[in-house]
Amino acid sequence: MAFFTSATQAIPTSLEVPKHIAVIMDGNGRWARKRFLPRIAGHKRGVETVRDLVKYCVNLKVEYLTLFAFSSENWRRPADEVSFLMSLFMQALKREVAKLHQNNIKLIMIGDRSRFDAELIAQIEASELLTSKNTGLVLSIAANYGGRWDILQAVNKMQLAAPHLAGLYNEDHLTPYLAMSYAPEPDLFIRTGGEKRISNFLLWQLAYTELYFTDTLWPDFNQEAFNLAVSSYQKRERRFGRTSEQLSEQSTDAKTDANK
Repeated sequence: MAFFTSATQAIPTSLEVPKHIAVIMDGNGRWARKRFLPRIAGHKRGVETVRDLVKYCVNLKVEYLTLFAFSSENWRRPADEVSFLMSLFMQALKREVAKLHQNNIKLIMIGDRSRFDAELIAQIEASELLTSKNTGLVLSIAANYGGRWDILQAVNKMQLAAPHLAGLYNEDHLTPYLAMSYAPEPDLFIRTGGEKRISNFLLWQLAYTELYFTDTLWPDFNQEAFNLAVSSYQKRERRFGRTSEQLSEQSTDAKTDANK
């Protein structure tokens, strides 16, 4: 299995269309409250927005989409809301996985599954197996996931696998054990709902990701809002530690080579 090199180890190719987009889907509860609806109504509407976003990414030829569905800290929410979210998660998997499979989308769940009940774990595994050979968009759902958990579990696995390297570990040793070792680091991170933090999401992987924050609540994140996020990304200068002058020289050299 191939693993992607970290942006701190090698300079990735910057493309006009983000290869990997990661999203914190925030604002479901506030969307519902503004309409005098229960919070669960916002979560239900949010599932529809997920379906739309997957379509936008497929049409744009994004290769990886990662969604933060439920953090390791979300267990602190009211018990009835957590119970509803688990039920909604199960329903969404059952209802959507066949459509994902028909559209050649590969589904992967990342996070600690130990707190999920046996039925949900079985449904996750069945969904992953059904779509495992698909070659289109890779849709990753982070559930009971935390960035610190990810790093710690990777360190523990690395130490068990190579105890003889203690004191000599580097990024290449750790990479295979990270939850998203199968994907390049995100090019674009989007957070809806107005909050401006990454909330323990992909702490290792977001080191050089372009960050985009919007006040738009997740259920209202439509095609126009998505286009604004991508447009913002396309205006960024991705230097990865280099200077603007170096990027300009690189661009000039590339054009010269193309004209030879």
